[in-house]
Amino acid sequence: MKIACLGGGPAGLYFAISMKLRDPAHDITVIERNKADDTFGWGVVLSNETLGNLAANDAISAEAIRTQFAYWDDIAVHFKNTETVSTGHGFCGIGRKKLLLVLQNRARELGVHLRFETPVDDVVALSKTYDLVIGADGLNSRTRTAFAEHFKPEIDIRKCKFVWLGTHQKFDNAFSFIFEETEYGWIWAHAYQFDDDTATFIVECTQATWDKFGFGAMSQQESIAVCERIFARYLGGHALMTNANHIRGSAWISFPRVLCEKWSYRNVVLLGDSAATAHFSIGSGTKLALESAIALAEYLDMEKSIGAAFDKYEDERRLQVMRLQSAARNSLEWFEDVERYFDLDPVQFNYSLLTRSQRISHENLRLRDRNWLANAEAWFQEKAGAGQGTHRAPMFAPFQLRGMALKNRIVVSPMAQYKAVDGAPNDWHLVHYGERAKGGAGMVTIEMTCVSAEGRITPGCTGMYAPGHEAAWKRIVDFVHAETDAKICCQLGHSGAKGSTRVGWEGMDEPLADGNWPVLSASELAWSKQNQTPHAMTRTDMDRIRDQFVTAARMANRAGFDMLELHAAHGYLLSSFITPVMNNRADEYGGSLQNRMRYPLKIFRAVRLAWPAEKPISMRISANDWVGKQGITPQDAVQIARMLQAAGVDICDVSAGQTSVDARPVYGRMFQTPFSDRIRNETGMATMAVGNIYEPDHVNSILLAGRADLVCLARPHLSDPYWTLHAAVALGDKTESWPKPYYPGRDQMVRLAERAEIITPVEGA
Repeated sequence: MKIACLGGGPAGLYFAISMKLRDPAHDITVIERNKADDTFGWGVVLSNETLGNLAANDAISAEAIRTQFAYWDDIAVHFKNTETVSTGHGFCGIGRKKLLLVLQNRARELGVHLRFETPVDDVVALSKTYDLVIGADGLNSRTRTAFAEHFKPEIDIRKCKFVWLGTHQKFDNAFSFIFEETEYGWIWAHAYQFDDDTATFIVECTQATWDKFGFGAMSQQESIAVCERIFARYLGGHALMTNANHIRGSAWISFPRVLCEKWSYRNVVLLGDSAATAHFSIGSGTKLALESAIALAEYLDMEKSIGAAFDKYEDERRLQVMRLQSAARNSLEWFEDVERYFDLDPVQFNYSLLTRSQRISHENLRLRDRNWLANAEAWFQEKAGAGQGTHRAPMFAPFQLRGMALKNRIVVSPMAQYKAVDGAPNDWHLVHYGERAKGGAGMVTIEMTCVSAEGRITPGCTGMYAPGHEAAWKRIVDFVHAETDAKICCQLGHSGAKGSTRVGWEGMDEPLADGNWPVLSASELAWSKQNQTPHAMTRTDMDRIRDQFVTAARMANRAGFDMLELHAAHGYLLSSFITPVMNNRADEYGGSLQNRMRYPLKIFRAVRLAWPAEKPISMRISANDWVGKQGITPQDAVQIARMLQAAGVDICDVSAGQTSVDARPVYGRMFQTPFSDRIRNETGMATMAVGNIYEPDHVNSILLAGRADLVCLARPHLSDPYWTLHAAVALGDKTESWPKPYYPGRDQMVRLAERAEIITPVEGA
């Protein structure tokens, strides 16, 4: 084939090398608008995994690259006059110019034509004279622009400002993150060695800080002088250097996150930054470019047609790219919002930074640096009140709310059982909650229990509005207290517009086939087209339901519950006031967020007066309606939490969604935890995290990073009531208490776990 690679960066050069290796007969030309030795960066970072992939593809260039690398194993975080160092991270860096020269030399050896200082103004015309055109022309890709209607790019300009600098100061012992507080706000640096004499030094800050410094009006040297002053004690008298070709302006930019719906069109395909970008804070941009180049060359060599190769490239490579982009997005968002973490202790700040992308988990950190993590866990336990020298995972740290002391941080989340009869719990509930209380969780929260018959979601929902209900719940609570050391929380709620529906397994949120009862809500807005239109609540309705909540709270106290939670999420009655997608009232209970919070806060204040002062109350909210700016956003959720905090709510149970049939949630591991993280670290309010949390690793990373105070697990407790005790065994924790009759089972499980650690399976056995 006659192939043109537009762009002489790592992506274009390495693709040309990879194609020539597969078939030397290909006529390949790399076309680059800049000079051969022009480069606009200092050093790049590659992992050992990527080096292995390069060696498997082309051992000669891989070895040439390897000889140029600077290696380091540590990450050093400088924060609040404290240096925290952890090891086992395994990075290597190389100068971008050296990398390009290695790849240029290898391409020439293989017969690739290199044309520098050759701009291509008409990509469409070029595509008609070549069999294949590779658009590897970077962030500002002309290829992508020329075929934009087919590639459908989305370019998201991110919030922080950064400048890519270099220095002769040595950072050869560690990849260093340096955070400095200045008169205009915080500013930070990412620094790493890439050869014997030079280090990359990326300076970053928020837009607000950048504006206050006036960097936009400074020359390069003026801007550099300010950065040298800020980071003087880390530079050891060495200067900061720039290689950007700017006469005026300091070369500061905002990171563009590039996404493309398609990567190929006819005989043109995008590669590297022109197709997808990954933020520099995880050092994966060059990794993506090189590995995508290998994959594209392989598919073009294997498949019978260019179209088939492009299809495979998009189908198989896109998944890997999206995973890295997701991790990079998590990382860049952490830095964009880093100011919310500046009140954390250096230990917790460091842990939060290391786990920011979600690619590094709690136990992965233990593999990297066991001693450092053990010290961090001991710090967390001591801070939690467990005593100095306690070495246990964060999930087993105690937690105190008012007069309620929890033995650990695991909460069994509310899960509707739909097994009640006329609102009364029965033997099913006794066994269900009893088992989960025996299973080791610090607290069990019962399903949403309704304050009236009309406030039930389904005929199978539990209630707290009749004398028999109180007695039945007391039987369950007494069992939990007598036979376990778990606490038990009563979640009270009212279904609102989502009431009078079938039990879950017969049709979620579908109206009853017959016997429907009238429903109430903030406004006359039906939950969906198939559900009945609710009656908009009057003041009389509000007072009546307020009194029902108060009555239910008093019953819950007499039944012995340790904590109360008010359900103001998921589109139920209190939630319908909060979210604008369900509230179009024109009175003082509608309109602004302050007004929409008025009724839920009125309920809370009335309940708080009826509930013992020594017992805590939480409130569950939907922190994101997932419908864009017309609904509740995470920013709104912070304001909601501030109002709850000011009113005296002890902890915020941070859920999301289920307030609109138009919601488009973004699912994934721990997908709702960022909302808890934001609320906790912007308001200082205690939070509970929920949402697709299912491994001890998830729990421990959430807690030690300061993203929540308690962690709620629902579905894992349906499949394994003893999830917490099993997690303790898996983590080698022998302190967590089991029910005495179950000791033989515990001992066997511990023995088997220990044998699994010691015995290595024999091959062929």
